[in-house]
Amino acid sequence: MRPKFTIGIEEEFQTVDPRTRELRSHVSEIIEEGRILLGEQIKPEMHRSVVEVGTAICRNIQEARQEVCRLRSIVSALAVKNDLRIAASGTHPFSDWRNEPITPNERYFEIVEELQDVARSNLIFGLHVHIGIEDRETVIAILNAARYFVPHILALSANSPFWLGRNTGLKSVRSSIFKKFPRTGVPDYFASWSEFDNFVKLLIKTGCIDNGKKIWWDIRPHTFYPTLEFRMCDITMRADETIAMAALIQAIVVKLYSLYEKNLGFRIYRRSLIEENKWRAARYGISGKLIDFGKREEVPTRDLIRELLAFVDDVVDELGSRQELNYIYQILEEGSGADRQLEVYRKTGDLRIVVDYIADETMRGIPQQFSATSPG
Repeated sequence: MRPKFTIGIEEEFQTVDPRTRELRSHVSEIIEEGRILLGEQIKPEMHRSVVEVGTAICRNIQEARQEVCRLRSIVSALAVKNDLRIAASGTHPFSDWRNEPITPNERYFEIVEELQDVARSNLIFGLHVHIGIEDRETVIAILNAARYFVPHILALSANSPFWLGRNTGLKSVRSSIFKKFPRTGVPDYFASWSEFDNFVKLLIKTGCIDNGKKIWWDIRPHTFYPTLEFRMCDITMRADETIAMAALIQAIVVKLYSLYEKNLGFRIYRRSLIEENKWRAARYGISGKLIDFGKREEVPTRDLIRELLAFVDDVVDELGSRQELNYIYQILEEGSGADRQLEVYRKTGDLRIVVDYIADETMRGIPQQFSATSPG
């Protein structure tokens, strides 16, 4: 049976003091009031200055856009009501993780106990996209092929050039911070679902993890849902960028499935080679070069992204996502979130103004019909 290719999107937002522009722990009212409106679609994260929201299961990219805009609008209204702003960036430009308290939650305390400062310093903000694939063997087949595109997607979403008040020289320092966690990065190749399942069971049996959610790869089969989850992205500033990332990821999955169901292969590359490209994507974003492993040469990242768009083009109209996917050309023209943050800093020399810019862009294009007093 053909997968449904449904879309689910999770976004992790910063809660920022509108005067100091520093991260500030969100008061419990944001979560408590949010749950009245959104139920389980809103939840805290490990640090108390992070709020995560997740869409319902969306049948298409248009439904996903409505959900993303609705959630951003409601969470923003809740933040303003509590004298805060939300901001969408993979890292905060200058706040120090050592000043940010951990959310009082048994699961988070367990992670901190296990990982110590690796967990405490993991003050980062991501975008996760789930694509619905019901058959587990199909999930593994798509996982193996989709790994190749991790660097392309990361480069487009790169939105974290600053860390602890410094220009890090990376377009996505978030990805390097998260790399300190175990079981992260590009996953290995798995020959079958049973091989993957046995791998997870071994980690559980030997006390490495208690369930598959503690495998934090860039792409992973979700433990509890019939989805393939893409986790490499920095949270993107604009809702349009989030939707473009989701549309691209869905199109990649559907294109790879169209090859799979015809028994046509997509060349599988070693994890170590893909990691080489991932580093380049984190360092340079869309302004650098990636390795074209087929040609065995460096190619400008923008050119490879255009090739990727051509690769998926024949499934885009079937998905009804051409308009959303075309926004990627605007990213290639204007730059990613990281490029735009750096440009604001170059002009002003003030990271507080960068935070203001991020917060403004977070709500760019969001309809105002939603509020903190109505579930929409």
